Amino acid sequence: MSEVYSSKQTTVNIQEKSNMIWNNANHLVGLYKPHEYGKVILPMTVIKRFHDTLLPTREKVLETYEKVKNFEVKDGFLEAASELSFYNTSSFTFESLLADSSHIEENFRAYLNGFSDNVQDVLAHFDFDKEITKLANNNILFYIIQEFNKKSSYLGADIITAVDMGYIFEDLIKTFSESYNEEAGAHFTSRDIIYLMTDLLICDEKDALIENGVVKTIYDQTMGTSQMLGCMEERLRALDADAEIRCFGQEFNPETYAIAKADMIIKGGNADNMRFGDTLSDDKFSGYTFDYCISNPPFGIDWKREEAAVKAEHKLGDKGRFAPGLPKISDGQMLFMLNGVSKLKDTGGKMAIIQNGSPLFSGSAGSGESEIRRYLIENDWVDAIIQLPTDSFYNTGITTYIWIITKTKPFHREGKVQLIDASNMYEQRKRSIGNKRNDITDACRDLIVKTYGEHQNKIYSLGDKTCESKVIENVEFGFNKITVESPLFDEDGKPVMKGNKSVPDPAKRDTENVPLIEDIDIYFEREVKPFNHNAWINKNKTTVGYEIPFTRYFYKYTSPEISEVIAERIRELEQSISTSLERLFSKDGVNN
Repeated sequence: MSEVYSSKQTTVNIQEKSNMIWNNANHLVGLYKPHEYGKVILPMTVIKRFHDTLLPTREKVLETYEKVKNFEVKDGFLEAASELSFYNTSSFTFESLLADSSHIEENFRAYLNGFSDNVQDVLAHFDFDKEITKLANNNILFYIIQEFNKKSSYLGADIITAVDMGYIFEDLIKTFSESYNEEAGAHFTSRDIIYLMTDLLICDEKDALIENGVVKTIYDQTMGTSQMLGCMEERLRALDADAEIRCFGQEFNPETYAIAKADMIIKGGNADNMRFGDTLSDDKFSGYTFDYCISNPPFGIDWKREEAAVKAEHKLGDKGRFAPGLPKISDGQMLFMLNGVSKLKDTGGKMAIIQNGSPLFSGSAGSGESEIRRYLIENDWVDAIIQLPTDSFYNTGITTYIWIITKTKPFHREGKVQLIDASNMYEQRKRSIGNKRNDITDACRDLIVKTYGEHQNKIYSLGDKTCESKVIENVEFGFNKITVESPLFDEDGKPVMKGNKSVPDPAKRDTENVPLIEDIDIYFEREVKPFNHNAWINKNKTTVGYEIPFTRYFYKYTSPEISEVIAERIRELEQSISTSLERLFSKDGVNN
């Protein structure tokens, strides 16, 4: 089994199965460019997954269809016959399609048209119809169906679980993305990160969930192929096999949306809860709230496409999702933060969301970013921020963070934010995948979750690795941005007056950030007045700001080398260079 999946038990060899599926692309060489192979391979994989899962009840569905085909409403009868939330009334199978090669296109279309409406929506988002024509016109459709009909290509849910199928889709998308020179991470997050997020979300309520049973709703605002939802559901079912769990997700990429909906259909969940559209500009879950939100939204991506809709909703104030403020147009990740917060239940709602470093400190007091931080912190919703190892994602090597947001903190966590530096809690991979060079192992994940759960100022160790926690009062992140002004002097060196007040010199206006825990006037008298006797604070311009200087809290001072040691090392280097030069330019050295 590939090391990608070594931390998770599976029932099939994932890498072998995905390689087998992808090898079907050999028939596409020449007709398609490598980056276009996914246009055929991904929808065919989904279709074969549907086909094989329906085989055991196929005859019963066909018998039922003959009885109800003239009924105005027949879905319920057919779903009962298939024992699934979808069906196919066509008499064709992949086997019978291959028995009539001269009518392969016509019959294959008839087979696809036999699927229930929910599957038709999946196929429509793949935009597969034009590919069928292209394959048929070039005499390749038969061979593609033949390859997918091999025994080794069986994808039925009785053999391949939803978890395994999720891994297979991830591997196919990764291969497709690499062939397109596209970042695979735009489509999915690696499982080691997802399992860390899920465990952080449920760690403090495991006992209650086991005792009372699990009844939960889960939402992913940028669901991709829905693997975060799947992993969260998996974790909850491990606590309670009879858990009542409903998953909801929205996705803007049509192909990954189609895969997510297909997965939900086969699992028997409510596929109508998988919705297509842009989360920022076209919220498909307006008015909904959930127990858990889990997502990895894009960061460093502008929101120009959604600008008009977002600004219109911002003007709605508290009736919209974006009332606190708008971040700069070049990076919309904090808009996803606000959307997620708006979707949390007021009692017990909890979110794990991945962000880069920008939301911690970008924007000055009064900016959209600062106002969003102020909104979250003053409402006491920021529970914890965990710094992840670099090189943990497929599409970026930068530093990233998991924010844990909750609407109802336990008493001992109220008024505080826990910062966790887990930047060296990883094992280096033997083989990198894109930018992903590091894995958060099971042992590393368990220690990070323990660190979060114990909520202490403490350093935890795992061999030579450390995980450090600091618990900070909310108020420490706030500051007053004061404006310091100095008088404008005329040519005679006298202050220019307007009425009985000095006119401020615009060239000498300055700002200072004063911690909220400190009195502004006392700070001014101590830090400013001794150096500028004529200065004053323009209190009309004082603005409250918030930032989270994460790295400052974990900074470790290292004393510099003493000058004598540095001088000695320089003398040694000079001597070494001198000796090398003498040897190089000696008579023997030149001859050599």
